[in-house]
Amino acid sequence: MSIAVLDNNQSPVSNNADAPSHQPVVRPLPSPAALLVERVTKRFKVDRRKPPVVAVDDVSIRLERGEIYGLLGANGSGKSTFIRLVSGLLTLDEGRVEVFGHDLVREEMAVKRLINRVSVDAAFFKKLSPAENLSFAARLYGLDPRAARKEAVRIMGRLGIGEKRMSRPVEQMSRGMQQKVAIARALLTSPTLLLLDEPTTGLDPRSKLDVQSFIEELQATHDATIVLTTHDLAEAERLCGRIGILAGGKLTAEDTPIRLKATVAADYGLQPTLESVFMQYTGRSLDDDIEEGEAEEE
Repeated sequence: MSIAVLDNNQSPVSNNADAPSHQPVVRPLPSPAALLVERVTKRFKVDRRKPPVVAVDDVSIRLERGEIYGLLGANGSGKSTFIRLVSGLLTLDEGRVEVFGHDLVREEMAVKRLINRVSVDAAFFKKLSPAENLSFAARLYGLDPRAARKEAVRIMGRLGIGEKRMSRPVEQMSRGMQQKVAIARALLTSPTLLLLDEPTTGLDPRSKLDVQSFIEELQATHDATIVLTTHDLAEAERLCGRIGILAGGKLTAEDTPIRLKATVAADYGLQPTLESVFMQYTGRSLDDDIEEGEAEEE
């Protein structure tokens, strides 16, 4: 006969030897964020007589593994500065950054092994060919030369560049082709966090679609986490699960594309489009911003 008694915590315990023992429930610890940005601020001193310019102002973002996160904003809003901060190219004035639990300041090399970056103005050894540039990148990351060569050919082919073109000097290639080489170089190292700063700028429509498809494939097959800055709102809507809006260095809005569009329609009576979202949270139109950027380049 089994008799139930109360232990010191007043929970029923059976003295039946056949009753299952009460083992503590062990719950797995939550996985660290793929990217954790907490209250990050960056200032630049441009004139000794004036206060510093705040390029990134108290920004906090958390990304889980496998996310594609879009960062939109007008020219000068802080997008590229944010990417450089996360990649370790600029030092933080305030706040902290973690990549898969590794602190950017204390564990800089561990973080840099996990990330790669593609910027709109990619740097190369321009006298060398794409194959030679990719081979050099592979050696820096300790990759097997033969395996790296095979993977480089596969990636370049996926981006629409045949093996014959890989022996041509980079300086003889168009800006769009050079951008594809930059993307291939970043993907060659299989980064777990990929920072794409306007990666499709300068690409023709077909090449842009090739790159967008490859980004989707990378997320699906490698579970990569991607931060994407872009002026192409259709690209952001296609690729990004969440979008953040930067204005004056501050994060003014953040949500899924669907919810952001619904919010500007319900709260401000605007058309439910990402262009309306951009205008509402940056205070300007996308066309004006692009025209200003082109004027600055000239």
